[in-house]
Amino acid sequence: MMQILSKESALTAGVQPLLLQEADIKAGILHIGIGAFHRAHQAVYTEEAIASAGGDWGIIGVSLRSREIVDDLKSQDMLYSVTTRSAEGDDIRVVGSIVDAVAASVEPGVVMHHLADPAIRIVSLTVTEKAYGLDPTTGGLDRNHPAVAHDLEHPQNPIGAVGYLVEGLALRRAAGEKAYTVLCCDNLPSNGDVVKRLVLEMARERDAALADWIDSQATFPNTMVDRIVPAATQDTRDRAAKLLGVDDRLALETESFIQWVIEDHFVSGRPAWEKAGALFVEDVAPYEKMKLRLLNGAHSLIAYLGQLHGLDYVRDVMGVAEYRDRVRGHMQTAAKTLDPVPGMEIAAYIDDLLARFANPTIAHRTAQIAMDGTQKLPQRIFAPAIDALAAGDDAEGFAYVTALWLTFVLRRDSIDDPRAAELLQAARLSQSENDAAARLQPFLEIPGLFPAALADDPRWQQALARQMTTIEATL
Repeated sequence: MMQILSKESALTAGVQPLLLQEADIKAGILHIGIGAFHRAHQAVYTEEAIASAGGDWGIIGVSLRSREIVDDLKSQDMLYSVTTRSAEGDDIRVVGSIVDAVAASVEPGVVMHHLADPAIRIVSLTVTEKAYGLDPTTGGLDRNHPAVAHDLEHPQNPIGAVGYLVEGLALRRAAGEKAYTVLCCDNLPSNGDVVKRLVLEMARERDAALADWIDSQATFPNTMVDRIVPAATQDTRDRAAKLLGVDDRLALETESFIQWVIEDHFVSGRPAWEKAGALFVEDVAPYEKMKLRLLNGAHSLIAYLGQLHGLDYVRDVMGVAEYRDRVRGHMQTAAKTLDPVPGMEIAAYIDDLLARFANPTIAHRTAQIAMDGTQKLPQRIFAPAIDALAAGDDAEGFAYVTALWLTFVLRRDSIDDPRAAELLQAARLSQSENDAAARLQPFLEIPGLFPAALADDPRWQQALARQMTTIEATL
């Protein structure tokens, strides 16, 4: 039987993590959401920052729901591997920046202990867009979101990300300690500003003075993160075992590209992430808009094309010349809605994205990207559509992606989306209509599904109907 990855077996395999000898490194970061993306992105940056510049910035990983990943990390001495894959070959490393892990569903008190500990100076998050309980209509808390409803009712025993942030800050204030920096690393526009609003709204429900203290003492830098990290499969683990010579239950695969843009507003210091290549800026908005509208917007286009045409992976879609040209055209259209991005050449960025999407070694499932359309499309597709129409341009390209998504919904008995019930009910109502405009009406009537600037605009409605008709004719 093959050995399990551990400190001892990593040394034997000759893949020593950068931090394996740094046994005295203490935790300075608590990260909520220790899934694949965090472990292939922020944890890698942090390891390289500590190795380059030192500091007690080890990561305590928190899983809000699953205990399996926590158990696996502990069984492997908190180590896991990341394989960078490209046409030139595979390169594997073992990462050791996570120093402890906690399953909040099993040990919520331990999570609260760490949040109250002044040694934790940064609380970062990668929990996906839907986990914040954001109301897309108001931009505030969705009080019907199960975790939000629970945490408003039981603020000292939270189960959701925002509830934990608020209670942790309340404990800091009660103990006379400094606040921490909240560092959101999810694909939300102005992610730090959004999370700050949610935290302040929940805090104000329990104590206006607490909300005022958080507002003045905590910081919420906006960030932009980028790296394609497919969900791990048995092939991922088998490949890692072959490269390492040991078994890694938490093995990940990713591309060589990695990017992190961060507003440099931290209350109690930070790791030297710039030593690992992170870019610190005063305003992350132009970079964020570029990434959301070009990379993420194109990803949604690719995902729904793939799902409707039986193409399982992003690379499969990019292998079809017609679809590859459409992806390029979409990004060129979206680029017209961008603000200037310091230091970036947009045409070259688009070329790089096309190459990344076509990477033959990255098995990024279109089904994974197609999930949670109601959470992803507002910033990826609807926002640039609004800007295009406001500028007097047509929004046909954005309507095309939206129509692909709605066609995807119409052809599924079930979907993975927080608003699945509403979408599927609209789809059932739509099935009885023969006219494209009439079939769209049930979707247009879902509250907050589309921004009013689109839902009430005849140009958008007509464009959607045209694109739905065109798509249906090709399937």
